[in-house]
Amino acid sequence: MTSSSANGLNKVYESAESALTGLDDGATLLVGGFHGHEEPETLLRAVIASGTKGLTVISGGAGAPRSGRSDLHALVESGCVSKLISPLPFDPRNGGAVREKWEKGDLKLETLPVGVLTERIRAGGAGIGGFYLPAGANSRFAENAESREIDGRPHLLQTGLRADFALLRASAADTLGNLVYNATQRNWNPVMAMAARVSIAEVDDVREPGELDPELVITPAIFVQRITVSQAEA
Repeated sequence: MTSSSANGLNKVYESAESALTGLDDGATLLVGGFHGHEEPETLLRAVIASGTKGLTVISGGAGAPRSGRSDLHALVESGCVSKLISPLPFDPRNGGAVREKWEKGDLKLETLPVGVLTERIRAGGAGIGGFYLPAGANSRFAENAESREIDGRPHLLQTGLRADFALLRASAADTLGNLVYNATQRNWNPVMAMAARVSIAEVDDVREPGELDPELVITPAIFVQRITVSQAEA
């Protein structure tokens, strides 16, 4: 679990399972990574092992089976997820279990453009209830949506998105929760970290306060409640 130290609060949990304390059926999860790349794999495996059901997952995409592994795809395959919100829920060339469950009616899908989803998550993290965008105003996305004209163009109301938990992937953290990302880890994790009641970062390396170069810190500790060390799959 966590402990206090001379340097302040230690947010490091001894395992992914303990870091997920409080995750209940029906929860909403923000999950970093994109189609099998830079996913919080240890945390996702722990969610599967917990047997939690009825989850709503917001992500960049669940990917498809391949020679490697997508643990988010495995999470959907396990039956834990009832709804997936994503710009690209599955690879159209090989949808795997995500497509199969959707076609059977066992999984709800909500697709959004990348920019719209990012801005909705950012708004949720900033405490913004909603905003208007012209994207999709003259398409099927306008059906049953609130709209208004701004500068002579129709705009659709988009609401902010928040989650119960954000499962993040970072390269390093200090015990206070400051995060350093590597390469593609910066795609979704920084904005998702701000938009959850509990943000959990899975990292490769944990440092003491002051040991991280402050110029490399992207997500400050105020947005991170729990940290766990990544564990390679046996």
